Amino acid sequence: MTAVQGGTDGATVEKELTAFLAEQTGTEPAADQDLFATGVISSMFALQLVVHLEDEYDIEIVGPELSMDNFRSVRTMSALVLRLQDADTGSRDE
Repeated sequence: MTAVQGGTDGATVEKELTAFLAEQTGTEPAADQDLFATGVISSMFALQLVVHLEDEYDIEIVGPELSMDNFRSVRTMSALVLRLQDADTGSRDE
């Protein structure tokens, strides 16, 4: 179920990420819940999230984007996805 690049909105990404996390962890987190502080995800699971986000949304997460803060909540991951999709779309339009 790969999202169409540039055609994804924040609410859709949040819903999809929440469903993925619920399936993988057995816990359905709130959008702003700190996933590390509450023990929903570990740093090792964060690596799985990187792969999932890259595959699901056709983005590349590298360099400073790999910051733990970008994976702290469903909302921050959603913002990361949208930011990287927008950046990729913008570079294709030039």
